[in-house]
Amino acid sequence: MNEYTWETAEEINLKVAKRISRVRKRRGITQEQLSDLSGVSFGSIKRFERTGQISLLSLTKIAIAMECAGEIRQLFEDVPYGSIEEVIRERH
Repeated sequence: MNEYTWETAEEINLKVAKRISRVRKRRGITQEQLSDLSGVSFGSIKRFERTGQISLLSLTKIAIAMECAGEIRQLFEDVPYGSIEEVIRERH
């Protein structure tokens, strides 16, 4: 629980955006096509890939359109316990 984070939230989001952009390009999907497939506006996709800023709902729509929804589903799925107190609280 006392893990140090050396990246800002913005830096992490931008890394996620770059990863999605790489997958999109690898699959031969343009930003315009991704917009049509996902229902997320073209402007939002452009902004996301440039800045990392996007709503969770739009990110989920993009992941579904790119057949990567499992990545979103698995967020926070295997978070390790930080203490014995967390284990006890979860069981009550």
